[in-house]
Amino acid sequence: MNYKNDCFIKALLREPTHRTPCWMMRQAGRYLPEYRATRAKAGNFMNLCMSPELATEVTLQPIDRFGFDAAILFSDILTIPDAMGMDLTFVEGKGPIFQKPLTTEAQIKQLPKVGMEEELGYVMDAVRMITKELDGRVPLIGFSGSPWTLATYMLEGSSSKEYTKIRGLMYSNPALLHTLLDQLSDVIIDYLNAQIVNGCAAVQIFDTWGGLLSKECYNEFSLRYMKKILAGLIKNYKEQEIPSIIFTKNGGAWISEQANSGANAIGLDWMTDLSHARALVGDKVVLQGNMDPAVLLSNPDVVRAEVKKVLDKFGVGGGHIFNLGHGIFPGIDPENVKAMVDAVREFSPAYH
Repeated sequence: MNYKNDCFIKALLREPTHRTPCWMMRQAGRYLPEYRATRAKAGNFMNLCMSPELATEVTLQPIDRFGFDAAILFSDILTIPDAMGMDLTFVEGKGPIFQKPLTTEAQIKQLPKVGMEEELGYVMDAVRMITKELDGRVPLIGFSGSPWTLATYMLEGSSSKEYTKIRGLMYSNPALLHTLLDQLSDVIIDYLNAQIVNGCAAVQIFDTWGGLLSKECYNEFSLRYMKKILAGLIKNYKEQEIPSIIFTKNGGAWISEQANSGANAIGLDWMTDLSHARALVGDKVVLQGNMDPAVLLSNPDVVRAEVKKVLDKFGVGGGHIFNLGHGIFPGIDPENVKAMVDAVREFSPAYH
């Protein structure tokens, strides 16, 4: 597809761009009053995710308001385990909770198959609908959680401070954990490829909890499986190259390893020095990030100054996608987001 705005895809493919593209993790979220109105209409978060019409509505809201250079599918990283019958609910103040977490070896080994047009058909319907509504304005990003991150929730049953169940299993029965991670990798390959076939122009793997691990364990239990997924992805579809991004929160210690994963780009959190990261990877991969989301708690003048700092850190040349170092906070003033997008547009051409 020929996009009216192809800056994001060009940057991912290391083609020349006239400025730095910008999008934002959780860009369709609670900080937007229009999102909150749609969420109220849906009744709860899962209803919102499972309605292709409403998922399309909230996906397009930040594109209409701010003109980001990419849309990202509105969904959740836990759709796959929910499709496996683990009964996902979201509790206000507590986050995601599985009513049927994995507690036995038999449960892990007997996880059901997942059909992309059966159990996850609502996601594919949303991808098709969003792609149609976007009509080539900007590309659509598809996504999944990493196998390690999905496994943390599936074993713990919810968010956790220490993730003792999965980390205990990692040392007491690593073979069983590898069985689970391998199964999840296969499903995620099918899931992301189905998103690509239905209209996503790029995909991102969110490795939210990979930063819990030592370097050795990260390579064995997290990056190994992201590499497997990347190797299994559709690389070209309808004569269009499909780039990929991986993002490990708190993963700045393993930038060199991530750069050899097969991804086109690696996302960086705000604790990583962008100039150091660029020196490490050279032209091997594109870097995405990495302004501290807390900057958006300030005011437009501070936001503009911090945007300039991030652009300065990366320096002159292509290979950078502007983003936050993690998802936006729910209570942010949308005017500060506008200031960020406008500042990237204003300042970044001088670096190209």
